[in-house]
Amino acid sequence: MLILLPPSEGKTAASSGAPVDFANLSFPSLNEARAEVLEALGTVSAHEDALALLGVGASLHEEVARNTRLRHESAAPAHSVYSGVLYDALGYASLTAAQKRKADDAVVIISALWGALRFDDAVPAYRLSIGTALDGPGRLATFWKPRLNEALAQTAEGRLLVDCRSSGYATAWTPPATQTVAVNVFRERDGKRTVVSHFAKHTRGELARHLLTRRGKAPGTPQELLKAASERYRTELVEGTARKAHALNIVLDE
Repeated sequence: MLILLPPSEGKTAASSGAPVDFANLSFPSLNEARAEVLEALGTVSAHEDALALLGVGASLHEEVARNTRLRHESAAPAHSVYSGVLYDALGYASLTAAQKRKADDAVVIISALWGALRFDDAVPAYRLSIGTALDGPGRLATFWKPRLNEALAQTAEGRLLVDCRSSGYATAWTPPATQTVAVNVFRERDGKRTVVSHFAKHTRGELARHLLTRRGKAPGTPQELLKAASERYRTELVEGTARKAHALNIVLDE
């Protein structure tokens, strides 16, 4: 099983420690591309119109300024840098040592800056969205797609892919449909379903934690994932095709 996560918008900067060391990051074939995006991000972040170019508000001025210093900023494991709703629900810090080892092996984070990371990869906090276009790399989802196809092929081979990414990050890598299950979350009230992004993030984080902490063998098929998820949620599986991934729908009652 491989759990695909998006990064969080909110990030917690490391208070001390060494800067990022590309040689120690997972998926080293991405390092040249990482360096290209890092340089382009530093250049745009130093521009007088950096906030507008990166599509962020004035309250994020300090985070954008940090983008110009990322080679020298302190780095920390990705599981502590990413600190949004999904990651709070997953709760890496409260996992047992064995569960943390399982998470380090089973989770891959798709990143606008780093391409792909594992939980124990040490990186600095940054501000960059997958929908951004940078001078040089261009639109980042397009830039990363062929590179991730190559870098992640061996890691994904023979594993069930539990896709908890948001739509933007899902476009940066399209894994084999027959072994992928996209996780959707709905609120249901009076028989009507709606999508609520905050609850979707939280529930995907909860699901990831459940899959990492439950007893027994990790799911290896969409049907086994359905059974595991139904231990906690009301669920349904929409069968995929050779070109379209399966879908696990989690339904939360109002």
